[in-house]
Amino acid sequence: MEAGALVIIFALLVLFSVLGLGAWATAKAVGAAKRGVDRTITQARRTVEDTTLKAKSLGQIGVTASLAQLRLDLRTSMRATQQALHDGVRSDPSLKESIGLFERLSAHGRELDDELRRLEQEPDRKRTAEMLPELRERAAKIKQSADSLRWAARERARRFSEDELSSLSEQIEVESGALRDWSREPVDDLAAAAAAWDAAQTPPGAAPGRDAQAEPGPAALNPSAPAPSYPWQKAPRPETTT
Repeated sequence: MEAGALVIIFALLVLFSVLGLGAWATAKAVGAAKRGVDRTITQARRTVEDTTLKAKSLGQIGVTASLAQLRLDLRTSMRATQQALHDGVRSDPSLKESIGLFERLSAHGRELDDELRRLEQEPDRKRTAEMLPELRERAAKIKQSADSLRWAARERARRFSEDELSSLSEQIEVESGALRDWSREPVDDLAAAAAAWDAAQTPPGAAPGRDAQAEPGPAALNPSAPAPSYPWQKAPRPETTT
């Protein structure tokens, strides 16, 4: 009974684990789909707003056209800077600090954009026209800061690319010089290898390139020369016969 109870408990644990993983995967998939839909809706809304602003800036005159042009210029500059920084940080992590500064700048940009949007619906056009110089000045400061960040990021990326290209060109020049080194022809290399092989096969003392002389035979066939005698040696005694 105890073994059966353990098996049932284990099976339930496995079942609950599978169900939990399935629920987690489903929730994650739903969240990813929702984020995708939100991004699509946001992009569509931005496209519609930009198209509307272009139409107002071109099709109308006066305060309405000025407000629309300010919003359009501001949004275009901020969006281009955001794209440049987020693209650059993938290969240059040092841009994270620049992104932090841009987020602070974006808060001022969104505040100004909201104010310009409200003023588009303002019925008192005279009062709105009086505010235009100050609004243009604020928009110019934000746009100038965004443009500065964007161009600095692009110049930094271009400088890194130029440095890498210069280093790669130097390495290629060195390799190309090594490939063009014809000071030693292949025939010379083969001749040197053959001479080294012949030298290794020639016995010591023999002339290179000739057959080695025959080595002396055994002592019984080629008796050695008598040993030399010296003045201080005694003469050998003659043999006696009996």
